Amino acid sequence: MSEPDNQQLKLAHDFVQYTDRNIFLTGKAGTGKTTFLRRLREISPKRMIVTAPTGVAAINAGGVTLHSFFQLPFGPHVPETGFNTEDKAQPKAINKFSREKVNIIRSLDLLVIDEISMVRADLLDAVDEVLRRYKNKYKPFGGVQLLMIGDLQQLAPVVKDDDWNLLKPYYDTPFFFSSIALRKTQFISIELKHIYRQSDQEFINLLNKIRENRLDSDAVERLNSRFIPDFDPENNQGYITLTTHNNQAHHINEIQLAKIKDYKQIFRAEISGNFPEYSYPTDQELILKTGAQVMFVKNDSSHDKRFFNGKIGTVRRIEDGIVYVACPGEEDEIDIGPVEWNNYTYSLDEKTNEIIETVIGTFKQVPLKLAWAITIHKSQGLTFDRAIIDANAAFAHGQVYVALSRCRSMEGIVLSSKINPRSIKIDGSVLGFTHEIENNEPDERQLSESRQAFERTLISELNDFSSIQRRLDYCTRLSRDNENILEGKPAEIAKEASEILFMDIIDVSRKFSVQLDRLFLQNPDTENNPRLNERISKACLYYSDKFEALFTHYFEKFIIETDNKAVRKSLKDALERLCDETELKAACLEACKSGFSIKTYMEARANAAIRKKTERTPKSSVEISDELLNPDLFILIKQWRNEKANELNIPVYLILPQKSIMELSTKLPQTPAELKAVKGFGDKKVQRFGAELLEMISDYCGEKNIKSTQLKF
Repeated sequence: MSEPDNQQLKLAHDFVQYTDRNIFLTGKAGTGKTTFLRRLREISPKRMIVTAPTGVAAINAGGVTLHSFFQLPFGPHVPETGFNTEDKAQPKAINKFSREKVNIIRSLDLLVIDEISMVRADLLDAVDEVLRRYKNKYKPFGGVQLLMIGDLQQLAPVVKDDDWNLLKPYYDTPFFFSSIALRKTQFISIELKHIYRQSDQEFINLLNKIRENRLDSDAVERLNSRFIPDFDPENNQGYITLTTHNNQAHHINEIQLAKIKDYKQIFRAEISGNFPEYSYPTDQELILKTGAQVMFVKNDSSHDKRFFNGKIGTVRRIEDGIVYVACPGEEDEIDIGPVEWNNYTYSLDEKTNEIIETVIGTFKQVPLKLAWAITIHKSQGLTFDRAIIDANAAFAHGQVYVALSRCRSMEGIVLSSKINPRSIKIDGSVLGFTHEIENNEPDERQLSESRQAFERTLISELNDFSSIQRRLDYCTRLSRDNENILEGKPAEIAKEASEILFMDIIDVSRKFSVQLDRLFLQNPDTENNPRLNERISKACLYYSDKFEALFTHYFEKFIIETDNKAVRKSLKDALERLCDETELKAACLEACKSGFSIKTYMEARANAAIRKKTERTPKSSVEISDELLNPDLFILIKQWRNEKANELNIPVYLILPQKSIMELSTKLPQTPAELKAVKGFGDKKVQRFGAELLEMISDYCGEKNIKSTQLKF
């Protein structure tokens, strides 16, 4: 690995590791993007998931598809109206997520998207909507960092004409970089430039001319010098034909297999659990013969590394379920039996709360497929020593480049038809974006600034209580707007808590932020700034004490008692979200009582963001209100009311609203006239229910020895 490439890889790694910048990691074919991802998964402390736009790409990356994880429909996502069904008429709601998936999103630091060149802009915006819904609605992608890996000169996103007619009012191009959410971020692009696949500089220069749409007549002539009409290689030479359409590749493989007179042997895959057909890495029913040309479709995970994904060979013999493959230039045969691919989902470890990959399905098959031909699309990511390229019918952006760049050398290429420069389709918007990348490459200075900005953002976030204030203000507003149907005084309690929060915490945090800014400017290396850490430590101790006193006191007093189910649910949900915010903040403050550490803070934040399975149940006024007179009678009448409503199959409030029950248990009416004076009672209700209610009240007064002189009437 060359020194310049070491620098690019290290820069990419450090931007992922130490900043929150969204990153587009690109590079020509064979520059090690896949290797970078594999290494990142092994060493990154950030909570991450890996996704890809297609099933096979996801299996190869060891991740999941974007659509499956984010539960997205396959139709276009129109920004103003959301998802559209196939008839392009009605918006389609996003499926409800499981608690575990919501917890994964809430605690997520890094989202990796492999093969980003195939991701449409509207799909990326759909991902943004889901992340903001469950994480932070005020930040693009919910504040989750994106690592987008791919090469825009390779395969482009698929967009049908009808879909594009819906999307083009909102997007300049279908490519990911036109995403509305992504354009709101200052994402950076890092290009890996050292090429491992090819070493022939002339061939590398030719590929670069195709990428950059600079294919001159000399380059076309050099390229077409590899045109060999009616080329028919021997089986053992290891040539594979790259075609533009699947039916072409299938037809070639069938014809070549039929030419072999040996009997065929069938290998049937063992599939268990959830492993969808579109993710199958090879044929479910693999038909092989001795003498068949095959390609390995998996890397050798053993220490010997005998084969890799894309290696070509010839079946020499098949014995006891083992296939023996001879590869050009190698003396030893490779013996291979069935191996296993895993289909993953992401889950949370019950003990550690870490995001873990859980196997939900397996596909076990001999890792081979017939390889006289393969489509250019399926060749992406593979490497060939010898290839016959039939790209005359190239119809999509990047197809010719993908086909040519699969090969290690110019000498390993044979063209079955001359390449017309018109078939080399390079999208002008991609070229413009690529030039912008080249002119704005980040450097160490930008990394240092981004790292400092990230650390400063985390410290500011620790000292920011505005989200709690918004949640509490919302509870106050809901309580105030519905105080006529709520018992107790929740609006007054919430308002008082809000005033205390502002005076003891919000106002103090605003003044403290001035100190933080000054200390940060003196030494932006937060973890090696003793004065800054001392002040953060003391602040966290102060905030923690105030938090505990404030919210323990006021949450205990906050009651939700009403007959209106919609209001009860709204208030319960609002209180749940307020509790979530305060518990998250309390956990972060606790983690930083001894000083600020990025790793410790992010771990505490992620763990606290995970909602536990137990639900908080707001207390009723019967249990906690000191102002409620005769609570036993209140419970008795309420139970009677509920049973009567169930018997008559009508809502409870049509029998007796909550306030009427409160008034009955307080005033204790003894006559129909006194009963009629209670709010909510008229002649019909007195006539229908009066006798039962008066008897209950009379019996209660007798049991409690309450005399008529003590009554409110």
